[in-house]
Amino acid sequence: MNIFRLTGDLSHLAAIIILLLKIWKTRSCAGISGKSQLLFALVFTTRYLDLLTSFISLYNTTMKIIYIGCAYATVYLIYVKFKATYDGNHDTFRVEFLVIPVGGLAFLVNHDFSPLEILWTFSIYLESVAILPQLFMISKTGEAETITTHYLFFLGLYRALYLINWIWRFYFEGFFDMIAIVAGVVQTILYCDFFYLYVTKVLKGKKLSLPA
Repeated sequence: MNIFRLTGDLSHLAAIIILLLKIWKTRSCAGISGKSQLLFALVFTTRYLDLLTSFISLYNTTMKIIYIGCAYATVYLIYVKFKATYDGNHDTFRVEFLVIPVGGLAFLVNHDFSPLEILWTFSIYLESVAILPQLFMISKTGEAETITTHYLFFLGLYRALYLINWIWRFYFEGFFDMIAIVAGVVQTILYCDFFYLYVTKVLKGKKLSLPA
């Protein structure tokens, strides 16, 4: 494992922990898109079904279980534990406009037409756009809490580092996965405006707001 994948994994884990701690400490999920978190739970569920069929390493298995567990814990906190604080009035993105096209694309463009491979491909495509309900929610409310922006920053950083990881693997190992790379590029592009606002506003102590 190269340093870019490891730091990418750690950034991903940091994002998840930041979000969970934010919800738990404030006893509130205000400003958090439950729809994005449901999509991420679906991403991890469909991607890591290989936990039932193969073993790669202790690190690999542990990280997969942590991601799945944290994803469902977040969904539980939003929709059950702190449901009264969930802002459903602003979390209105139509997720079917993401899930249905992504599902169709996974059937049409994949490495192998088998159930596990199609579900893995579906998870890759879906992850690239799963953050859209959260960004849409921020644009509707006009601003985001600082802790929420830290979560988004580390989530975007994870994807950017994974793109470098793919380049590294191609250069040193000759490994090339077009599906993962294209999806990663799409996801990183979605974060570009946010990264700019994060650096120019949040790091200077200002509130982050996205244009409506």
